[in-house]
Amino acid sequence: MRSVTMNPDDLTELAELGQQLRVDSIRATDAAGSGHATSSMSAADLVAVLFARHLRYDFDQPDLPANDRFILSKGHASPVLYSAFKAAGVVSDEELLTFRKKDSRLDGHPTPRIPWVDVATGSLGQGLPVGVGMALAAKDLDRVDNRVWVLCGDSEIAEGSVWEAAEAAGAAHLDHLTAIVDVNRLGQRGPTRHGHDLDAYARRFHAFGWHTVEIDGHDIEQIDAAYHEAASTAGKPTVILARTLKGKGVEAAADREGLHGKPLADPEEAIEELGGVRDLRIQVASPEDTKQAPERENGKPDLPRYPKGGDEVATRNAFGEALAALGGARKDVVVLDGEVGDSTRAEFFAKEHPERYFELYIAEQQLIAAAAGMSARGWTPYAATFAAFLTRAHDFIRMAAVSDVRLCLAGSHAGVAIGEDGPSQMGLEDLAMLRAVHGSTVLYPCDANQTARLTAAMADLPGVSYLRTSRGKNAVLYGPEETFPVGGSKVLRSGTADRLTIVAAGQTVHEALAAAETLAAEGIEVRVIDLYSVKPVDKETLRTAAEETGCLVSVEDHHPEGGIGDAVASAFDDGRPAPRLVRLAVRTMPGSATPEESLAAAGIDADSVAASVRLLVGEAVVD
Repeated sequence: MRSVTMNPDDLTELAELGQQLRVDSIRATDAAGSGHATSSMSAADLVAVLFARHLRYDFDQPDLPANDRFILSKGHASPVLYSAFKAAGVVSDEELLTFRKKDSRLDGHPTPRIPWVDVATGSLGQGLPVGVGMALAAKDLDRVDNRVWVLCGDSEIAEGSVWEAAEAAGAAHLDHLTAIVDVNRLGQRGPTRHGHDLDAYARRFHAFGWHTVEIDGHDIEQIDAAYHEAASTAGKPTVILARTLKGKGVEAAADREGLHGKPLADPEEAIEELGGVRDLRIQVASPEDTKQAPERENGKPDLPRYPKGGDEVATRNAFGEALAALGGARKDVVVLDGEVGDSTRAEFFAKEHPERYFELYIAEQQLIAAAAGMSARGWTPYAATFAAFLTRAHDFIRMAAVSDVRLCLAGSHAGVAIGEDGPSQMGLEDLAMLRAVHGSTVLYPCDANQTARLTAAMADLPGVSYLRTSRGKNAVLYGPEETFPVGGSKVLRSGTADRLTIVAAGQTVHEALAAAETLAAEGIEVRVIDLYSVKPVDKETLRTAAEETGCLVSVEDHHPEGGIGDAVASAFDDGRPAPRLVRLAVRTMPGSATPEESLAAAGIDADSVAASVRLLVGEAVVD
């Protein structure tokens, strides 16, 4: 490690700052009656040196592209971050003591309610993957000379997502990314797997192409030298492995088990042992580059147009073609792929706009985390993979909602309709998963023009949005001029003699229409609703159908829990009388078969829908 000489006054001041961060962490957790004091105390010196000497950040302009980015991946140590904000003069002592209290922006784990926090943390193993996304944005999109600093806990290094990030960062040579691992030896219930064995961590990061630095995390000169070394290392990311003590500075707490997540038992004595309350202030350096982000072109895309009644088109193809067109009109749109771009058709964007296309390979957690990181930096990311594989990244999607970032997700190969690939590839839980995400939008188009319009609409939606696409080709039901507002639906068939209403989306719209034709030939009229907006749902249209036909039959290529049937039921969750609700869904474990056989086996093909309607109206066909 390169030696950097520091004068005695600087050493003393930084040591005192570290003690102040410890004292303020103790005070904040004591005032709250809860919180992670000892985890904050182990990281205090690391944070003190970073904020006082290395971070380049303009607190008055948090969105400045050239600002360094700091992510507290060990979000439970939020008291040390808030204490650093106090030292920087942006949080008052009075506000610090509102930690964890109602209406305070100082949540137990950091969220972007604080303007200097880019993304929410606290679900461990997410900070470094999100940091990779921010580092990719800085290097390949914003093209600014900043650094991304991520402070991790040693316990979270056990998460697989950390190693997805380590490989991605190493392969991309993200030399402006620095991970700082607070190796304090103790997790929540006891010692971590590797304890204070810094070399065990170093070997693993080195294998992924990282430059590694091992230090005493309470030695101010070593910390400072390590940060200088990280900044001067070219061609690879740096990880600083800092040996620390949980509860450092207080004899009753230092390196002791059983204190995780608790305020100190005797805070007054601990504060006295640390030298008392201080009010040191630091001037965090601003970046030299003060240019604001340029306005990115945001025009109206020339979307593909498919003739109604023309050749059949797979909605995944329409998604890819619309995405490529959107990229031409909007320079803020970026696309991330999980090594299935040829199947999702995200590769259509790659061919037109390779500079804004990112291959994350088979690492769905990193895929979503990178998208969240780019979104936090002002880009509009579309992340695409198979619907089934998004389930692996659910926690990252959930945390993206907590971070309040815009995230456009696309899941292809949904449902049993993919046929021969079998159940491991069939997305049958995705609608439930995405509907449950706070503030999400869930869209399930049935034809090419609908898909193109909804793909483009997602770019302007807040929060997490999800587009479900199908593998097989289907008829084009709508003309290219048709509009599809989010929260709407389309009544494809209706009349005064309708006996009931079939509600479908995506693949099953075509099955419902075929069933309706068969039933009409038998003198049984039914209404058909295309519920392309699964969330928010078109309550008024559903309520009207219920009033006029008395029974709603939902048909979905999805498990019955949480999907279209539940979306339909939600239209009547305000206490008003509900109509008869019947749900046709995939209730058994499917196997490999043709798409037609798979739909029939699940009881959601046209013949099955028609048979169910006959039973409901009391006109079953008897052989």
